[in-house]
Amino acid sequence: MSHALIVLPDDTAKPFVDAINGATKSLRVKMFLFSHPDLLNAVIQAKKRGVHVRVMLNPARRSGKSENAATSKKLKAAGIEVIDSNPAFEVTHEKSMVVDDEVAFVQSLNWDVKNLTGTRDYAVVTRHAREVDEVIKCFEADWARKPFTVDGSTLLIWCNSNGRDRIAKFIDDTKHTLFVQNERYQDAVIIERLVRAKTRGVEVHIMARPPHKLKREKLTEGVGGLRILDDIGIKVHKLKHLKLHGKMLLADHARAIVGSINLAPGSFDTRRELAVEVHAPEIVEQLRKIVHHDWKHSRPLDLSDEGLLAELEKHKIDVADELGLDVRPKKKNKQVKKGQKRDKKKKNGKKR
Repeated sequence: MSHALIVLPDDTAKPFVDAINGATKSLRVKMFLFSHPDLLNAVIQAKKRGVHVRVMLNPARRSGKSENAATSKKLKAAGIEVIDSNPAFEVTHEKSMVVDDEVAFVQSLNWDVKNLTGTRDYAVVTRHAREVDEVIKCFEADWARKPFTVDGSTLLIWCNSNGRDRIAKFIDDTKHTLFVQNERYQDAVIIERLVRAKTRGVEVHIMARPPHKLKREKLTEGVGGLRILDDIGIKVHKLKHLKLHGKMLLADHARAIVGSINLAPGSFDTRRELAVEVHAPEIVEQLRKIVHHDWKHSRPLDLSDEGLLAELEKHKIDVADELGLDVRPKKKNKQVKKGQKRDKKKKNGKKR
């Protein structure tokens, strides 16, 4: 079997730890956020038994906050080669690992406790030689600060290269059903493709995070994208039992995309991202069961002016003007008022 699926938090960190513990020659890790103690220890132990370990970490968020500094220090103290990710990209959001040049992990999850214990996330494990080789080539190019040319003939999807085009075509080729799990719906091209899918009769199910989870500067386009989908009758839900961090599309219960790509312009245009399209029936069937389970355990997002105002006020986010929300108190319908008066008179009459 050339592909396998890891589902979080169900499968825990064990498959990743086991893979690292099984490494005998080399280990390449490229990670946006790396802080999980078990994985950190496994990587250090691999180095101690003679495995050639190299780790590439995103240096800091745009805010300047560095969440990998402590991990980098520990890895370097163990003699592991650690560098910042390629400065050609605003952010390296790719989360990948290659073990012994033979197996690659393409992930939506970071290696931190939160993603491995409390969020819906995914990883695809590929032993397909050309896919593994392409992940290696990108790692080596980013390590050496050299350009990387996307193959284009494999099922891997890269940003800032072919990401938007491949995901747009994936949606365009959908005929019956489309399930999408993503944190962000901000890219105009992808939103337009989802609208087209709905208008040609595809049953589209969107799962997103609540608007208040978006960064303030992303609220306008994030909420706008979700409301466009909601306005044309696409069902937009949020998970009840887990936080959503995974980035996954499932089309016609036959094809899927899993990886690190958010459906936002920044992900497509300025970040290093990686995803993979999979057609393997066993993986597709796993994802079918998961998305139906998650949909059953979700509820609609209230994207009306009233619903958004209530949510934003609850979380003390004052962006009503920026979102163009109607903050005026709603006047009750005259007929409703008359009915209420009649009911009040009847009630008073009974009391007498």
